[in-house]
Amino acid sequence: MIWHLPHIRAIAAHVGHPITLITKPRSRADWIFSTEDTVRDVFWLDRNPEGRRGVNDGITGLLRTVIALRARQFDAIYLLHHSKTLALLAMIAGIPERFGYGYGVQRWFLNRPPKLPDSMFKLHPFEQATQWIRAAGIRMTEAEPNLPLEGAALKAVRSRIRMTPVALGIGASESYKQWSTRRFVALADALATRGLSNVVLVGGVAEESVVAEIQSSVRSATITSAIDWTLPEIAAVLSLSAYYVGNDTGFMNMAAAVGIRTYCLFGAVPPFRHSSRVVAITPPGGVSISDGMARISVEQVLAVIDADQAEVQSGPAAR
Repeated sequence: MIWHLPHIRAIAAHVGHPITLITKPRSRADWIFSTEDTVRDVFWLDRNPEGRRGVNDGITGLLRTVIALRARQFDAIYLLHHSKTLALLAMIAGIPERFGYGYGVQRWFLNRPPKLPDSMFKLHPFEQATQWIRAAGIRMTEAEPNLPLEGAALKAVRSRIRMTPVALGIGASESYKQWSTRRFVALADALATRGLSNVVLVGGVAEESVVAEIQSSVRSATITSAIDWTLPEIAAVLSLSAYYVGNDTGFMNMAAAVGIRTYCLFGAVPPFRHSSRVVAITPPGGVSISDGMARISVEQVLAVIDADQAEVQSGPAAR
């Protein structure tokens, strides 16, 4: 959802009023757009959730989706996704204007140009959406995602964090994107020797054991766990951090979107260029799902941070 902030705002500006956003509950779109008038409301599409059958799954769920779409009497739908199912449901629901990428079978159910060539299917979702927005002649005023902050959350976090922290992104949705706990410990201690002794751990509740191990093993740094904080509070603490260092996660994208330098460990998958604030750290020899993260050393991470921070602090004139 953070990747698509510029695209959703561009479409809302293009049609001249706030839009209804169709998305899954895990996107947290209600919170992400809570501080602006881009989105009128959110149509929750409960499909393929973990551990249960979604309300919109199966034949009954698809029928339920069609009925709900038809009841809303939408004038148009913009599909920033390759799903042929959603395109078909939009057609059955009678939505008059149906825009989308048009890959493969999906183009049968869409009735408005432009369509993207199939060669773009493997592009990063941010790049696909940007290419489609441009082809549609929709003005996109933001080159990269920017996430507004809640004032109350900023105030709450400032009362907890007395010194500028460094945010360590310890979570990962897939195990092959996870850097080792031992290296996060070494990194935290190394940052402390550089005068950055206040460290905030950002992740999900699944990382409780990782947090406990880091807290018990770090010798020099002060560790604060933010894994049970609200999303507005995590966004706030990221915005107050010197920078983010860590795994390729949603919180990494959030860090870049709130405006801080973001050092991301791309060991398992190639880096993507959706934000100028993301500095990719890749392993010697190239990325690999099998051992890419293991080949990124603490020394390499520190070297990249040191070099980049020196360049940032030198300012545009020196560069």
